[in-house]
Amino acid sequence: MILDDIIEKIKVNLIKQKEKVSYDNLETTISNTKYIIKNVQKALKSSKDDKYRLIAEVKKASPSKGLIREDFKPLEIANDYELGGANAISVLTEPNFFLGHLDYMQSISQNTSCVVLRKDFIIDTYQILEAKVYNADFILLIAKCLSFEELDKLYKFALSINLEVLVEVHDKNDLDKALKVDANIIGINHRNLEDFSMNMKLCESLIPLIAENKIKVAESGIDNIETIKYLHSIKVDAFLIGEHFMRQKNIIKEVQKLKGA
Repeated sequence: MILDDIIEKIKVNLIKQKEKVSYDNLETTISNTKYIIKNVQKALKSSKDDKYRLIAEVKKASPSKGLIREDFKPLEIANDYELGGANAISVLTEPNFFLGHLDYMQSISQNTSCVVLRKDFIIDTYQILEAKVYNADFILLIAKCLSFEELDKLYKFALSINLEVLVEVHDKNDLDKALKVDANIIGINHRNLEDFSMNMKLCESLIPLIAENKIKVAESGIDNIETIKYLHSIKVDAFLIGEHFMRQKNIIKEVQKLKGA
């Protein structure tokens, strides 16, 4: 399965990366750097003045769709997202299957005012330190890839270095793990990571199990204002949209459109 292949490749890459830059070196960089702490929860929580919070994704490719955007200029894309009114920017940093890079995230974080998500398959505290060094404001933890014990450890570690966490779930078992770690931001991904099938009704079944005060994020398959309005009506706060924006000639106008402008 592709998910297993991604995780195995990440494990191999981690061994090589730790030889280049040690864990201690990352910790030293963090301790010697003054970071601006942005309010991720405020950026993602729906309000009367800004109902449809958008997490716009910078994404060059994916295993299921291949190359998504040939003319890929990460910072220009991010600037368009911000001009269009996006509330957050998600940056793919996985290099092998999504053609992402940590440098994209750092550049975007340093040159936009949006909160920035490291979108990756995080399985090690080393990757969380990397996220901090490269100026992420929050990280993705995918419950499907982690045991409860692993998720709990990584979640608490991220919070300890002032990184917020979006915990992604794909079914009730994943959600049980997210609730058990008391995740404040829960992403419900309509796409099955094993076979890439879509279940656009997943939010309907899982949101009633999530407390009102938690931030709910809908992910994948969102490409029109009608879907956004419907999901918002069942208490979704924010919408993570990547491929749809990547295929637009005028990203600014499309972001404005899906914000309800």
